[in-house]
Amino acid sequence: MARRNPLRELWERGGTAFGLWATVPGSFGAELLAGAGFDYLCVDQQHGVLDYAAMVPMLQGARAAGAAPLTRVLSADPALITKALDAGAWGVIVPLVSDGAAAARAVSACRFPPRGTRSYGPVRAAEVIGSSDPETVEREALCFVMVETAEGLHNVEEIAATPGLDGIYIGPADLSLSLGAGPGELERAMGRIREACEGAGIVPGVHCSSGEEARRRAAEGFRLVTVTSDAALLREGARRELAAARKGSRAL
Repeated sequence: MARRNPLRELWERGGTAFGLWATVPGSFGAELLAGAGFDYLCVDQQHGVLDYAAMVPMLQGARAAGAAPLTRVLSADPALITKALDAGAWGVIVPLVSDGAAAARAVSACRFPPRGTRSYGPVRAAEVIGSSDPETVEREALCFVMVETAEGLHNVEEIAATPGLDGIYIGPADLSLSLGAGPGELERAMGRIREACEGAGIVPGVHCSSGEEARRRAAEGFRLVTVTSDAALLREGARRELAAARKGSRAL
C-alpha cells in the first residue's frame, strides 16, 4: 500500500514541520536525534563532510526513528537530485536558485516525463513509498529551492510562481552575505520571501539556530522550520557539561 509523504500530510492539516539539520556522518546519530521527535531530518550534502554514501544510511536512520528524511543536494545538477530521490529522500532542497528558470529546472529534475526530466528508477524510493507507480512516486517527492542571493530575492515572486514547486527555503547566512545586510534588512528580505510563498500557495521554510528562533519563525508563518543542527547540539552540549564539571575546580 502506498504511503503518503508525512510532511505533505502535516501541511494539509495546517501544521508546521520542525526539523534537524544533519552534518555529522553516521546512521545511529541520525536515528538517535531524529527520535527526539523532529518531523524531518535534512542530510546536508552541500556543506560539511557528507556524500551520497554517507547520506543513504542517514536517511534510513531518520525514517526508522519516525522523521521524514530530506536532503540538501550538492547543487542543482539533475543527476544529483534524481539520485537523492531514488535513494529514498522524501524531498530535496536545492541551493543557490536565483531565478524562475533555475527553479523550473529543479522541479523538472523531480518529475517524470512528460512533466519533467527525471529518469525512472526509484530503487529505494519505491520501498519507502510502498509503490513503484511513477505518478505516485512523483507526487510524494518534495522540491524546495533556496533563495539566498540578492538576485534570488529580486526574482522571488517569479521563483515562487514556478509550477510544481513545493516551497522556498531561506539560508539566512548566505542571503545576508549576498545582500551585505544588517539585521533589519535581512528581516525585511525574509518577510518578502515568506509573503511570496504565501501568495503562491507554497511552503515557506527557514534555517534557524535555536528552538527559540524556530518558535518565533513558526509564529511568523514559516512552515518548514529547521530548529538547529546536530553539530551545534554536540558542540554546545559538550561545552555546557564540561563547564559544569569544571565549575569551582582549581586550575592546574
